[in-house]
Amino acid sequence: GTFEAEKEFVTQIEMLNQLKRWGLPVNPGSRLCHGIGEAVGYYEKMVEEREYLPYEIDGVVIKVNSLVWQRQLGDKSRSPRWAIALKFSPDEAQTHVQDIRVNVGRTGIITPVAFLNPVLVGGVTVKRATLHNIDEIERKDIRKGDAVILHRAGDVIPEVIEVIKSRRTGEEKPFRMPERCPACGAQVVRLPDEAFHRCVNRNCPAQIKGSIVHFASRDAMDINGLGERIVSQFIDSGIIRNVSDLYRLRMEDLENLPGFGNKSARNLLDAINGSKHTTLSRFLYSLGISHVGTFIADLLANSFDSIEDIRSAQPEQLQQIQGIGEKVATAVVTYFSNPENGRLIDNLADFGVTVENPQPARPVQSGFWLGKTVVFTGALSSMTRQEAGEKVAAKGARVTDSVSKKTGVVVAGTDPGSKLAKAQKLGVRIMNEDEFIGMFDENTLPAEV
Repeated sequence: GTFEAEKEFVTQIEMLNQLKRWGLPVNPGSRLCHGIGEAVGYYEKMVEEREYLPYEIDGVVIKVNSLVWQRQLGDKSRSPRWAIALKFSPDEAQTHVQDIRVNVGRTGIITPVAFLNPVLVGGVTVKRATLHNIDEIERKDIRKGDAVILHRAGDVIPEVIEVIKSRRTGEEKPFRMPERCPACGAQVVRLPDEAFHRCVNRNCPAQIKGSIVHFASRDAMDINGLGERIVSQFIDSGIIRNVSDLYRLRMEDLENLPGFGNKSARNLLDAINGSKHTTLSRFLYSLGISHVGTFIADLLANSFDSIEDIRSAQPEQLQQIQGIGEKVATAVVTYFSNPENGRLIDNLADFGVTVENPQPARPVQSGFWLGKTVVFTGALSSMTRQEAGEKVAAKGARVTDSVSKKTGVVVAGTDPGSKLAKAQKLGVRIMNEDEFIGMFDENTLPAEV
């Protein structure tokens, strides 16, 4: 419920103290700091004390105390302007690399993974960490048997950051990327312009499993209950071979499988049947086309009326869409030019999958962003870089990953990479996050350069 206080609070700390007097739970660690120096001092104090707290924290939030100032400062799209989070450096731990093995993804990309002696990092037991690709392994000189320093990037993703070479015994073994796919035995290749290796067999069981899991995922066809374990069970038992086979499943197919009863089988079949009516954007994303994530799928859906229009599109036509470059256009055309993919889409339609598309948005005719090439670098606090890209793309801009003389604007968040230095060298216009957000929140337009 809600209630009206007898007086209006003036400050945040006053409000917290009153809530405490009323018997409501208030974090005892809250402090009123007078100035930046005290706030930074409190942050440094919490760095030392965090491990003794009865719960996990990843930083300290500093807020403006005056509620009047809070209202005047207002909010950005996803966070208030009157508060900022100071994150702690990730916890580190030492462990040993027991082995380095590879995983095969849905697109055939082969990713090396370090299997580690279990170690506690930031309250979580870590047993594995991705090593990304062979270049990263060679750069860090990671070998089987090495003692390594590990942290969780963003307090989430385990990452090997350094090898403790002083503890090497001479027994450590360098890793070599396999020449054959461990899932199907097909040849493993690395293209000249790619950092990763991949399996060339499109019928690789690991790729098929990955593609079906992706097809059923929340942002794709959203088939509740169809995860990696069940997909593996279906593939291994031979009742499905591709995504279209999902729509031919019957009760008797599932009831004979271990772990399935009448109710669980019915629930899964209902979820599969419920996914038959979907949007063009979701359907495009579900196909697993290289370089087509949710953002690109939305761009395509907003630019074409139907899946058939996209299937017949030419690269030049696709590249006219703001936000789609040569690499994405080539990937889309290559996918739909493959007869096997065409048969898959036709089979899905035959099984009753219908793809609807709302009226595409009208193209932007004018504005600061129209026709500009935009690059994002560093982390944004108010939104993800994908969401920021969607904002400018909706205004007619084109988002790319690299800075060149043709780049119109570089938006720099925290911890920007080499793109910022290159933009400064080339004289490209640079915006910080506040300037970028201000254009959308307050309808202000920066002067042209």
